[in-house]
Amino acid sequence: MSLAGSRPRPDAPVRGRPRSEAAERAILDGVMKLLEEGVPLAELSIERIARTAGVGKATIYRRWSGKEELFIEVVRAAEPPEPELPGTSMRDDLLVLLENLRQRGLASRSSLLLHNVHVQMKTNPRIWAAYHENVIEPRRRLVLDVLRRGQLNGELRADVDVDLANDLFVGPILVRSVMRPEADLCEDLAEQVVDSVLAGLRPVSSTAS
Repeated sequence: MSLAGSRPRPDAPVRGRPRSEAAERAILDGVMKLLEEGVPLAELSIERIARTAGVGKATIYRRWSGKEELFIEVVRAAEPPEPELPGTSMRDDLLVLLENLRQRGLASRSSLLLHNVHVQMKTNPRIWAAYHENVIEPRRRLVLDVLRRGQLNGELRADVDVDLANDLFVGPILVRSVMRPEADLCEDLAEQVVDSVLAGLRPVSSTAS
């Protein structure tokens, strides 16, 4: 599994790409190569990564402070990219965010490598904390921002606890992705979840009987 497709021959010049970017690509691909070969995180040293990528250790340390930060970057690159929100409504933004979450669930199911990497991360407190801080928490804040905008726009009741609402929206997909791997992550799951939750959280019309 390559992060950047096929590589050029070692003797071929790299056209249109700065040397630093080519080195970064080689490092990320090198880590992925070692993971695909079954090297556990505990044995994934900077020295071994540098040797596999064909760069010096200083080249790695100029870009990442250590193994944990580099590993998080590799995992993030292997996952579906972050989506661009349409910004047309709270519902539309939530649909995009939850669909991206569903796609990440599918990726973890279909990729034995990603599944094993996530399992190993949770056994390493430092890497799991770094992943949570740099990947999970920013995604959570993004959902919270969408919900707060929804409250300001009158799409969500003002008395709704947005932290709880976040859990109500993302919870069903996370449960199916992590705790119920046999459950269906169907194509319209994001729409089902968003509309079901919004049915109880939308403002009640003053004209309703």
